[in-house]
Amino acid sequence: MSLLRKSIFLSVIFSQGVFFAFYPLFSNLFSYLHPIVLGVVWVCLTLLVFFTVFWIRKDVISIPYSLFVGFLALYTISLLVLLFVRPTDQSYTNWNLEPFSTILFYLSGKVAPLVAFYNLAANIGLFIPYGIFLMIRKKRASLPAKKLFYGALFGISIIELTQFLTRRGSLDIDDLLLNLVGVYLGYILFPVFKRVVHVT
Repeated sequence: MSLLRKSIFLSVIFSQGVFFAFYPLFSNLFSYLHPIVLGVVWVCLTLLVFFTVFWIRKDVISIPYSLFVGFLALYTISLLVLLFVRPTDQSYTNWNLEPFSTILFYLSGKVAPLVAFYNLAANIGLFIPYGIFLMIRKKRASLPAKKLFYGALFGISIIELTQFLTRRGSLDIDDLLLNLVGVYLGYILFPVFKRVVHVT
């Protein structure tokens, strides 16, 4: 078995083992989110394990830019479904413009730990790929970092406002801040990403 095939084999075994081991925990999220969250969690966990195994074994994957963009487009569609398709028994009419109040509420212990962790971690983690994508665009098109930041800020703000207007989510400044942290983490992690994935 070649080194690359061995890395893929180990990644599949580990990622699916971890996913099914924690499945009862993940399934609890269905109570207030669309079932597609399970698919998003599965994809993210699988990719994270794949990346970790390849990074440890110093293997490299080369993918065309068009394929990377295609994957990101599918990811974005899944994310929009996750953000806008909620159970019918829920309605969101509240809004918060006080920075860090929602974050502190989740950290106060007044919310179930799984729900608190998901809301904080998801708002950050789900936007990391966009930071990586913007760094790839910066290198391919020589775009200034300030322009990329404003683009990310505008896009996330539109999502927050649309969620509120359609009553598919609350308008919360803390969500915006956490999403931007996720994008920024993508910037920071880009050198690590390049060690495993070469976008050509």
